[in-house]
Amino acid sequence: MDWRENAKKRAAAHAVRHVEEGFVVGLGSGTTVAYALQELGKRIREENLCICGVPTSSQAFLLAVQNNILVTTLDEHPLLNLTIDGADQVDEKLNTIKGMGGALTREKIVASASKVNIIVADETKLVKILGDSQSVPIEVLPFAVSPVVANLKKMGGAPTLREAKKKLGPVVTDNGNFILDVNFGPIEDPAGLSQTLKGVPGIVETGLFVGMADIVYVGGKETVRRLGSKAE
Repeated sequence: MDWRENAKKRAAAHAVRHVEEGFVVGLGSGTTVAYALQELGKRIREENLCICGVPTSSQAFLLAVQNNILVTTLDEHPLLNLTIDGADQVDEKLNTIKGMGGALTREKIVASASKVNIIVADETKLVKILGDSQSVPIEVLPFAVSPVVANLKKMGGAPTLREAKKKLGPVVTDNGNFILDVNFGPIEDPAGLSQTLKGVPGIVETGLFVGMADIVYVGGKETVRRLGSKAE
């Protein structure tokens, strides 16, 4: 196994320690969170832990079922104890870029409904400034793709419609929308850029998660570091 996979697995195990009996947990998406869901399943089996989870994608839903995690919804539990999710980039202020898995809108909704947000990543995801060698995923209404692309270009972005790899045509999110991957270069003001993007008609959500992470577990080749100080 590649060292980064081992690093993510160890970091995920640290994150899962925050889950307590009776918790309602937001279940992020992606390969890193898959390790967390496996750990949660192990705790359920070994400790008879009773929890439930709100999945952020079809992938997270299926993994929850496979790991015997009771699935619930935000309608039933509009306030979550915590969310565990991954990230594509994390800066020094714990701002993140997310969405390469295509679940950014639901991930942001679930994160905003959580008391504590825990991010799990390997150390290659740490950067001084967001956007350096990383595009920003943006979920967009299919009807609005062309005008949104035009607006993004005026803003200095270089958008690319994300194409599916095992089907013809664009990637379609769980919400029925498309994804634009936009290269802005290094982002000096992620909060300001996010606000500007949200003002463009047709943009549903952006992959800029600003001021949302409370704790970040960073897996290295030998150790796991914890960034942030908020308790459960």
